[in-house]
Amino acid sequence: MKEKKRDILMIGKKAGMTQLYNATGVLVPVTVVEMCRTVIANVKTVDSSGYSAVRFGFFGKKSGKVDRKKELPVFDMLKELRIDDVDPYEIGTSVSVEEFAKGEFVDVIGKTKGKGFQGVMKRHGFSGGPASHGSMFHRRGGSYGQRQWPGHVFKGRKMPGHAGNERRTVQNLEVVDTNVEKQLLIIKGSFPGTKDGYIVVRRAKKSLEEKK
Repeated sequence: MKEKKRDILMIGKKAGMTQLYNATGVLVPVTVVEMCRTVIANVKTVDSSGYSAVRFGFFGKKSGKVDRKKELPVFDMLKELRIDDVDPYEIGTSVSVEEFAKGEFVDVIGKTKGKGFQGVMKRHGFSGGPASHGSMFHRRGGSYGQRQWPGHVFKGRKMPGHAGNERRTVQNLEVVDTNVEKQLLIIKGSFPGTKDGYIVVRRAKKSLEEKK
C-alpha cells in the first residue's frame, strides 16, 4: 500500500510560463512558481482549539522584521489548513518544495487578472445587438428590471460591473519538476494570477494519481 504523504500548503510567486520536453519528446507548457520560505507556525488540536489544523507561516524575499517581545521573526503571511492528523507536524520546522514529488498532482489557488469596469459583452460574453446603423441596440444588455412587479432588479442579474480579481482554484495540475536549491515548483499548464502575483499551492484534494 502506498504511504500517504502529509498535507502541505505553500505560497509562491508566479514567475511566468515556459515550455519543456518530457521523456517522450512532447513539448509541455509549464508555469514556474518561486515558493516563499515556509515554516510551521502553529499546530492546533481538538483539545486546545476545538478543531485540528496546521498554520503555515510565510516569509517574503525582503522579510526582515523581528518581534522585539518574542525575539522571533514576523511572518509576512499566515495560512491555515484543516488536517485530521497533526502528529507529523512540529512547530518551527521548515517546509520545502521537496514535499511535492515529480508527477504528483496539486491544486493551485489564485486571483484572476482585474480588468476594471466592463460591459456585458466582455464581462459575461453577451453577443450584443445588430451592428447596423439604425438598430440603436449594439453593446447593451437589454432590459434588466420590471415595473410594478417586483419593482426591482433580481439578484444575480448579469449586468455591467467590475470584471476579474476573483479567487479561482484549478485542480489536479501535474508537478513536472522541482528545483530545491532555488525553491522552484514547475507545474504543467496555466492557472489564474498575474506575473509576480502570489498563488497558493496545496496537495490535490481530488487526486488523479490513482487513476494514472
